[in-house]
Amino acid sequence: MPRLKDKYSDEVIKILMEKFGYKNIMEAPKLEKITINMGLGEAAQNSKVIDSAVEDLMTITGQRPVVTKAKKSIAGFKLREGMPIGAKVTLRGSKMWEFIDRLISISLPRVRDFRGVSATAFDGRGNYTLGIKEQLIFPEIEYDQVDKVRGMDINFVTTAKTDEEARELLKLLGMPFKKAS
Repeated sequence: MPRLKDKYSDEVIKILMEKFGYKNIMEAPKLEKITINMGLGEAAQNSKVIDSAVEDLMTITGQRPVVTKAKKSIAGFKLREGMPIGAKVTLRGSKMWEFIDRLISISLPRVRDFRGVSATAFDGRGNYTLGIKEQLIFPEIEYDQVDKVRGMDINFVTTAKTDEEARELLKLLGMPFKKAS
């Protein structure tokens, strides 16, 4: 069983139940899934970009990504419907817990001038989005093998009903939020 999942079931649920006054253990918010999305606008001109992005995502998550395709044509971007323009992975279960553990304890501290992640990137329904500027913060990625530095969006989908509950859940799991000044 992943270390962070143990922490969630042993400590975090109890704290959340006390703080928000839940009567049933099933009311406590939990992490449902994590989706990692890499948008690749330059893939419209160069199809090899997709392959390296898929390889990077597979190395980071340990799961094969799905190539996302354009939904409609946009002439200004030289984009046709059905062209591959990104890659995404959805993590659930133990892979999700191991990923968030690695992200919080290893990868985020490797970000240059890191002072914490934004505490305002919640969507109003208890989901959190974190943007990362480069894939090099993950220790699985070898610096020499990278052809181009790419960013990605990491979405944490929770069962929390409000942003406050989701923020507390992620904070208790160890997410390093910026201190409000």
